Amino acid sequence: MASDTKHTDAYDRNDLPVLLPIYYKRLFPYGPFYRWLNYGGVPKTYLNHREFSFTLKDDVYIRYQSFSDQHDMEKEIQKACPYKIDIGAVFSHRPKDHKTVKAASFQALEKELVFDIDMTDYDDVRTCCSGADICEKCWPLMTIAMKILDRALEEDFGFDHRLFVYSGRRGVHCWVADEAARKLSQNARSAIAEYLSLVKGGENQVKKVTLHDPLHPSVMRAYNIIHPHFEDLALDKQDILGCKESWEKVLALVPDIELREQLQKDMLEGSNSTERWEKLKKRVKKEVERKSCRKSTMCIQDIMFQYCYPRLDVNVSTGVNHLLKSPFCVHPKTGRVCVPIDIKNVEKFDPQTVPSISQLCHELDHMEDKGDGENDEPVAKKRKDYKRTSLNSSIQVFDRFLEKLEKTWKGKLLQQSDIKKEF
Repeated sequence: MASDTKHTDAYDRNDLPVLLPIYYKRLFPYGPFYRWLNYGGVPKTYLNHREFSFTLKDDVYIRYQSFSDQHDMEKEIQKACPYKIDIGAVFSHRPKDHKTVKAASFQALEKELVFDIDMTDYDDVRTCCSGADICEKCWPLMTIAMKILDRALEEDFGFDHRLFVYSGRRGVHCWVADEAARKLSQNARSAIAEYLSLVKGGENQVKKVTLHDPLHPSVMRAYNIIHPHFEDLALDKQDILGCKESWEKVLALVPDIELREQLQKDMLEGSNSTERWEKLKKRVKKEVERKSCRKSTMCIQDIMFQYCYPRLDVNVSTGVNHLLKSPFCVHPKTGRVCVPIDIKNVEKFDPQTVPSISQLCHELDHMEDKGDGENDEPVAKKRKDYKRTSLNSSIQVFDRFLEKLEKTWKGKLLQQSDIKKEF
């Protein structure tokens, strides 16, 4: 590593021009990355018809990049050292040839079904942070969102290959890689995104969730995920009934005016969010059972969903041609790597412990200083550098996703082989 690089885990954006060449040469997992986007070579033109875009230093943006194979991809990424890589659609022609093709013929054909959940969309309900900031008090919102989205994609749509990736700063992306998902039309993507969107309305909309009794099975499943988290997240960490300003936002979601006035008095009698929430639930139950405010039957669930249900950026999911940040990018503002998340252990994921590019390069330096203990091994058997850093556990998550995906390719390749033999 260059001598003027800081040998520290602290991240300084000014170090990126020095650190990125090291990262792309020694740490970016080209092999697994290629295995994913080539999809086993089953569709033969999948990689070289795929669009990549690069964001370079000073926000120079280059679209319609495409690669013929893994070697070409490695060479071009290492040459450009992009601050960000975005992945787009698989087109009818090679994206880098788009200027030589008639515009009407150059069409986006396929892409993974993707979802983007951004913490800034929760700013009206979180009390600890705002904007791009996150902390241990609001990150559980992402945990709940991932759990709900993962279960819905599996149980309601039958998608088996779901990859969740930390965005590097304040959110999460989900890539659905099933063949059926990649071939979805824009209308079908819109329908899925709409089905999963229960929180609706802009900044001026106070009540953004309206549920109906009885709850749809998918909504009931989401409720069963939210319920055990609600007290810790909303009452303890976010303290949503902790003061008059906060509880008035909650009570504004109660549609019955008389009930709302009674609840205002109940709030004054409680000393903390937990006590006030219990009073709120008891009051609503009592009044609904008296049948004096049927329109408030679902208001407890409405409140829980408005504060905890996933908030999706529908536009990201809808467009086949929409670009999304690649896994294993380095976020230029935080220095953190966009790592895959183990959905089976999602509650253990802590964005604050995700390795930064500074930390990883420091780990490489440290290995070289002390010797890696593998000098006597044949070169072919030496482990990749990324496997000897704190990035390895995230790449193992990615490998498990790939191994499951590859089982579907083997069947397709055998089928193709059999067809060739017949002719």
